[in-house]
Amino acid sequence: MNCWRCGKPADAREKIFRTTTCALCGADLHCCKGCAFYLPGAHYDCGETVEELVRDKERANFCDSFSPQKKSASGGNDAAREKAKAAFNNLFGD
Repeated sequence: MNCWRCGKPADAREKIFRTTTCALCGADLHCCKGCAFYLPGAHYDCGETVEELVRDKERANFCDSFSPQKKSASGGNDAAREKAKAAFNNLFGD
């Protein structure tokens, strides 16, 4: 995973805990913006079914659905993009 704020790669061998921060910029990594399910515009801006709104998407949270996002070389969130594209195609057809 890369830091959602500065893009610095995190050590892939380390587990991301709620208190894990970026070694370069200090951003919280276990937050909505660092999650593979972060999907602006979706219900609560999340691609998963979540019960509670997380107001500050840049701060650490206790979400059980958190999964570190996998950034492509271009910096995009491929998993979220593909999920949104599939949902659109299912709704309106191919």
